[in-house]
Amino acid sequence: MARASTLHHWESYWRGHPRIEETYSTGDRLKREILSDGAVAGQAVLEVGAGSGRDTLGLVRAGATGVVLDYSPASLALVREQAQAQGLTVHLVRADALAMPFREGAFAVVFHQGLLEHFRDPMPLLRENARVTRHGGRVVVDVPQTVHPYTLMKQMLIAFDAWFAGWETQFTPGALEARLREAGLTVRRTYGDWMVPALWYRVLREGLKRTLGVRLPLEPRGPKAWERGWRAWRGWLARRRWALYTCHVIGTVAERP
Repeated sequence: MARASTLHHWESYWRGHPRIEETYSTGDRLKREILSDGAVAGQAVLEVGAGSGRDTLGLVRAGATGVVLDYSPASLALVREQAQAQGLTVHLVRADALAMPFREGAFAVVFHQGLLEHFRDPMPLLRENARVTRHGGRVVVDVPQTVHPYTLMKQMLIAFDAWFAGWETQFTPGALEARLREAGLTVRRTYGDWMVPALWYRVLREGLKRTLGVRLPLEPRGPKAWERGWRAWRGWLARRRWALYTCHVIGTVAERP
């Protein structure tokens, strides 16, 4: 059985990615979803398992008071460096996500991506998310989607104990919504996003870098007409529930009653 994710996994990962511009971004996905429900100016928002903190920084630029919590010093250092470079203030907290040092209802928005899938039992984390969210506030949870080639590749690497983060799972839209309801939250909507650039390009890029030292661009540049067409097609798909099963990541926006 593959080892569960540990502090060592994440310290190793973030120390190996000191240049944030060389890591793939969520494309401001969480910031976009949060702001689609209204302004956050003057409100406290919490990112749990901060990673690079790019979404938090975007919300701070929109006027929010940003707090990030992580147990990885390397991750928190990366967020600090970005905030300083951009002249932004972000409050950094090193703590356990299952026992956060915040009072009940402290935040208007609590969110995370790339975190829930590393917990064999997701409920303690989700209940703690709900606890520190104010009544009428939102919890946004972003995870890998089950029905995707990325999941197959990941599970093969996990089986050989070769996945960078140790053990990891994934969720269907219905399963993620059910977990949030079990935590006492009301589901507002579920969204999805597609892998850009595609999985084949990411695998090719990483393979060439490791074997030949060849560095392809982080993202290939296609014809402008193709990019416009893809954006229009993606917008059409985003309005259809079945299309969530074509996404490599999904997220659910829920409210604390």
